[in-house]
Amino acid sequence: MKKKGYKKLLSQLMTYVKPHRMAFILSVVFDLVAIGLNMSIPIFTGYSIDVLIGLNNVNFSLLYKYLIVIGVLTVAAAIFSWLGSYCMNLLTYKTSQSIRNSLYNKLNSVPIKYVDNHSHGDIMNTMISDVENITDGFIEGFKAIVCGIFQVVIVLIIMLTMNLILSAVVAVIAPLSLVIAFIITKKSKKMYQKRVNVQGMASGYSEEMITNMKIIKAFNNETNTNENFDKINEELYFASEKSIFYASMANPTSRLVNGLLYGVVGVVGSVLAINNMIRIGQISTILSLTDNFTKPFNDITSIFADLNVAVASANRVFDLLKEENELDDSSLPNMKKCDGSVSIKNVRFSYDPAFKLIENLNLEVKQGQRVAIVGPTGCGKSTIINLLMRFYDVNDGSIKVSGRDIRKVKRKSFRQFYGMVLQESWLYNASIKDNVAYGKPDATMDEIVEACKLANAHAFIEKMPKGYDTIITERADNISAGQKQLLCIARIMLLKPPMMILDEATSNIDTRTEMKIQEALNIMMEGRTCFIVAHRLSTIVNADTILVMNKGNIIEQGNHKELLEKKGFYYELFNSQFGN
Repeated sequence: MKKKGYKKLLSQLMTYVKPHRMAFILSVVFDLVAIGLNMSIPIFTGYSIDVLIGLNNVNFSLLYKYLIVIGVLTVAAAIFSWLGSYCMNLLTYKTSQSIRNSLYNKLNSVPIKYVDNHSHGDIMNTMISDVENITDGFIEGFKAIVCGIFQVVIVLIIMLTMNLILSAVVAVIAPLSLVIAFIITKKSKKMYQKRVNVQGMASGYSEEMITNMKIIKAFNNETNTNENFDKINEELYFASEKSIFYASMANPTSRLVNGLLYGVVGVVGSVLAINNMIRIGQISTILSLTDNFTKPFNDITSIFADLNVAVASANRVFDLLKEENELDDSSLPNMKKCDGSVSIKNVRFSYDPAFKLIENLNLEVKQGQRVAIVGPTGCGKSTIINLLMRFYDVNDGSIKVSGRDIRKVKRKSFRQFYGMVLQESWLYNASIKDNVAYGKPDATMDEIVEACKLANAHAFIEKMPKGYDTIITERADNISAGQKQLLCIARIMLLKPPMMILDEATSNIDTRTEMKIQEALNIMMEGRTCFIVAHRLSTIVNADTILVMNKGNIIEQGNHKELLEKKGFYYELFNSQFGN
């Protein structure tokens, strides 16, 4: 990455660090104090050696004082070092929290298309692992550099006051380790970017496979799944191996240079001592300070790898954050009333411009009508639902609800008039009561119970260990697929919206329960505009209008009896399910 790339990433990161900058300042201050105290210890250690004048000639009075000072300095340095670590941890956690909040808010702001077109596991990896990599690499790395520079300067000043020759030896040789490490790790940047990207692929694939483990086992497809994961894992291995190979050379190389430096200082110091140019205690002090002088270089070289990972992760995080949001509708008026009428005129839409889907769709739905949408898979049934809810915007034409173009009112304001039950039921990790009241958090217990009774869910809820307070597990594995759907239907019955969308709402329910649900839905749909997507045609025979779709177009329209009399496409669909 070019230098300006680093600057841009740091600038973006600082917007999240600034609100918590006091924690960073305190962390650096505490660490600088700890460094100053630690640097004082070798000085008093040298003094202690110098009072050991000879055999039976030891100044115990001074020795005890120096040992007490060393003990106090050691304890104080440990306390300030702990305070510095605590403040740094606080900063990293707060910064991580802020970035993740931004990512989550971004996911709620981007078009549905982004979420549909990206692996959910990869997105989760960005929110968790990539954010941790950023804080570990940038924030802690920056602190290590600041404290390292301070430590180097302090040590060099102390050594210069003791001996100019040894100070020059240390000042010339020690930085070579940093130069060598920088050259080595520079080669690993591209590999780290690839590693992070492949890691996201692995997370996405794992999430998808674990979620659908029952399907994999049902089709005895474990071997193929393992082979696919092995390929991704092997790619991750090679990317990691190459990046780590270069990075792992940095620290040992710098330590080799530092070891040679320690030997050179010892030899030169001994020569100077023989010529009475330096005291033995001072040699001991300078040798200890040499370790302290080279330590920052070792620390800085060791964070090069973390910095490369942080840069790669930051690119992924900030790429997501700069994704375009849904078109801003804050300046648009709210839709305050809805009579349930819907007008679709000359609508054209496709997910991919290269593949046409819906062409010149026209439909007029009056208040309270029940409109069923049927047709073969891929004909555009669910797409109409996406357009009605404005999950996607039409490419051309218009959709009006109660005479108002849905693109000219706030999304939230017109979505509140829809109740939606999808084929894929969704419940979250909370009580049954909270799940039913998801769209109406202030609902009373009586309202919740009544909705569940209408949905035929009350009976099985009462048999649960804690009734309505029973907690639904993360994947809702403690209830059946049919029970999940019943709760989703109860959720809509609680809202009683003027318009309803049922997308295969009873697909996971047995026939007997479906009959009872249909009775409840019939009561619920009375006087409300309803769009019903169904494959099981028995569920829509009472619809006011049935739209028969094929290849994105409405090819037949009418009620059940009229369509059968036409003996067209619908007639064939119906007979394919029920015969003559």
